[in-house]
Amino acid sequence: MDVSQYLEIFLDETKEHLQNLNTRILELESDPENADTINEIFRAAHSLKGMAGTMGYKRMQNLTHDMENVFSEVRNGTIRVMPEMIDVLFQCLDALEEYTENIQASADEGTNDNEALIRQLNDILNGGAASQSQEQAPAKTEEAASQPAPSGGNKWDSIRLDSSQIAVIQEARNQGKKVYGVNVMVQESCILKAARAFLVFKAVEEVGEIIVSDPSAQDVEDEKFDRDFTLIVLSDAELETVLHAAESVSEIEKATGAPLVLENNTSAETEEAPESIKTEKPAEQSAPETEKAAPAPAVPVQAAKPDGRKPAVSKPVVNRTVRVDIEKLDALMNLVSELIIAKNSLVSASSQEQTGGSNSSFNEQIEYLESVTTNLHESVMKVRMVPIESVVNKFPRMIRDLSKKLDKKMELYMTGEETELDRTVVDEIGDPLMHLLRNSADHGLESAEVRAQRGKPAVGSIFLDAYQDGNNVVIEVRDDGNGIDVEAVREKAIERGTITPEQAANMTDKDIIDLLFLPSFSTAKKVTDVSGRGVGLDVVKSKIESLSGEVEVKSKLGEGSTWTIRLPLTLAIIQALMVVVGDEKYAISLGSIQTLEDIPPSEIKLVQNKEVIHLRGNVIPLIRLNQVLDVESKRSEDENLIVVIVKKGDKTAGLVIDELIGQQEIVIKSLGKYVKQCKFISGATILGDGEIALILDANALI
Repeated sequence: MDVSQYLEIFLDETKEHLQNLNTRILELESDPENADTINEIFRAAHSLKGMAGTMGYKRMQNLTHDMENVFSEVRNGTIRVMPEMIDVLFQCLDALEEYTENIQASADEGTNDNEALIRQLNDILNGGAASQSQEQAPAKTEEAASQPAPSGGNKWDSIRLDSSQIAVIQEARNQGKKVYGVNVMVQESCILKAARAFLVFKAVEEVGEIIVSDPSAQDVEDEKFDRDFTLIVLSDAELETVLHAAESVSEIEKATGAPLVLENNTSAETEEAPESIKTEKPAEQSAPETEKAAPAPAVPVQAAKPDGRKPAVSKPVVNRTVRVDIEKLDALMNLVSELIIAKNSLVSASSQEQTGGSNSSFNEQIEYLESVTTNLHESVMKVRMVPIESVVNKFPRMIRDLSKKLDKKMELYMTGEETELDRTVVDEIGDPLMHLLRNSADHGLESAEVRAQRGKPAVGSIFLDAYQDGNNVVIEVRDDGNGIDVEAVREKAIERGTITPEQAANMTDKDIIDLLFLPSFSTAKKVTDVSGRGVGLDVVKSKIESLSGEVEVKSKLGEGSTWTIRLPLTLAIIQALMVVVGDEKYAISLGSIQTLEDIPPSEIKLVQNKEVIHLRGNVIPLIRLNQVLDVESKRSEDENLIVVIVKKGDKTAGLVIDELIGQQEIVIKSLGKYVKQCKFISGATILGDGEIALILDANALI
């Protein structure tokens, strides 16, 4: 069977399950008794195993099978969740990610059997099993006289239950769930029995929970069964629903079943006797259910920060494509149909004008078309927007690993994961954010001894906050650590020859901190696998600026640092100010423009031989665009200057232009690698008359 056509789906779903497992195991570490989390982990591991088996990735299947065994015992209460177990499980997830990366690169999982990990998982299993009593309770089902037996007798007669499985069934009964024995028969002509059986397991698990399978789930998936297999199922649904779910899978001949009850065989002579299950009699079915399902146990609340925030445990999220709400697609469809109506109206109005009709109807249709295209643009923008949680959900696990590696206690608190950004931006911001978080963990947070001396909490706090601010999204990474030691940075810069002692004496603290963004600049005393190689902040800066964003840092020694990233909502269509320099038209994004000024030549002053203007108490340097762009200005020297005041972070500058055209909505077209060296041109746009205008990047100009 050629499974290559399913490879993309397999990879997408595997990544989804791995992220879910990462998240859930983090939750389990902080709340080991949470049954919902344990069940969710078991289901994800089970699905992952089935998918790997179906695709023929045996190594991946074996590892997930052993993980599933561990979770099965945890779920049954045989094994307790211990810190060592969590570490092993995270190593397993890393191994599964390695398999996934290999499959993505070459469609082959590689040759690493991960025997050491499988051995550790089996040690956990054996250790857990040894600590429990080994009594196994045989479960017997007695055939009810009034209940017709499936052909060949009740298959669930011979299933033996252990004490933990009986405990699970009793608990389910207490919660008002029903217990069914189900036998599934596969058609004789079926070729892929294991695949059909796997689909039956999936279908039945939609309506209930499978407690026991005979043969075992592993044997069924390895096709070690004849034509039928038997399940014991817990469900809120009726028996018909469960049977219908099993029979809904193609190539299944039939599914039969009956309700089961637990029968207590405890007598006066025996303190503990095994319980058996038997087929429920019809008369008992009508007995009123006096107990309703018990409410789910309350999840212990994690310690909150003084401002009420709790440590971040990221939510599982799907990150394979842009998932679009059907209503947004309906809106798009409606707008496209309106666009067609507008086009037809224009064609009609145009032909009327040629035959001597009025001009007003033509103008009306143009206005209508303009309205529709604006709405269409907004709708498409909304479709392209995705929450940034698809990026940030991997950070809690990263911080947990760093905490162990650096031997520092730390907690990550996240807000605003639902903040939406254009998909192209979201795909690119993962690395910069990861660098900043690692920076906070390694350089920012102090050691436990130093924190104790300073009277700070033993657990360091790192915050990741995202929020929308006008046409931008702001992401802040901050910590309650040491902050940036400006003097240490100054000394390091002089030592490396980056600046001279004279320059250092004249530089402000902010200028010194900005040196951290230079390539290969690091203040780390020693190189570790976390930091110190000088790769990081320069990557952050260049990546963010390539997305037309900006990054800045504010720090207070002894109290902590805040790194602020400001990004545009979208990179596709922007509001721009169209200007003329010489004979050429240019666009400047409105997002970076503060004001427009009319400045007489007499107000231009010189500071360090550079032109500046004094505007409302601020000294603003001038950038003459005709000199930067190497075109001849059309304005004479005695005319007033038209100055566009632009801002980047705390810095402002005045761009001197020849002429203003006005505000316009423009579509950005990338120029690719053709103008890579020219940093201040961020792209081009096509104007209404077919002319091309280059887009100036104010950030790069400043």
